[in-house]
Amino acid sequence: MFTVQDKRESLRIGGFTLLEIMLAVGILGLMSLAIFRFVQANMTALRLSSDTAARDSQYDGLRDLLTSEWQSLSPTRGRMIGEPFKLNDRERDVITWICSAGPGLLTRYAPGEFTVALRLQPGNEKSDRLDLGFLRKPKDASDVGERHETWVPLIKNVSSLQISYFNPRANTWVDRWPGGLPSLVKITVGRNDAAVPWEAIIPLTRTPFKNQ
Repeated sequence: MFTVQDKRESLRIGGFTLLEIMLAVGILGLMSLAIFRFVQANMTALRLSSDTAARDSQYDGLRDLLTSEWQSLSPTRGRMIGEPFKLNDRERDVITWICSAGPGLLTRYAPGEFTVALRLQPGNEKSDRLDLGFLRKPKDASDVGERHETWVPLIKNVSSLQISYFNPRANTWVDRWPGGLPSLVKITVGRNDAAVPWEAIIPLTRTPFKNQ
């Protein structure tokens, strides 16, 4: 028959001491902290990666938009003019062209033709931030005031815009285009969110598909 002393010894042998319980709780706490930091680091990396991908996708969309717009220009009426400008040692080139409404102009049903400029413009009057976008105006507007102009921002907070045109006769790139349609346009946008500027070469003629 077990006595009270035997029961106490049995409980002491089969149970855990307070020190063992505290040690186990401490180990579990350290493991939970390590898992939390691991998950937090991965979530931060995923968020940064997602933000970078979203910013990069804006430039991919800009390339597709300009390609769609410029390849739809009429060779006879789509007069394109490029002028180089600098302000505070930053390239702020401007390119203008004449076109009708369409998806590349981000308006489908507006009547008549437009004079459109791809340019940089301050985000607001009190900010030094520059946004890249379209400045649209009806070509036949009698009033030259700003009320006929529409500003369409495409990419916010860029540092510079440099535009070059390929001259096939001279077989070189030039920074000014007097009119007509060039064969290639090179766009270089300085990014405030990246060390390397974004660059794209846009053909103004569609490349025909060839069967291999």
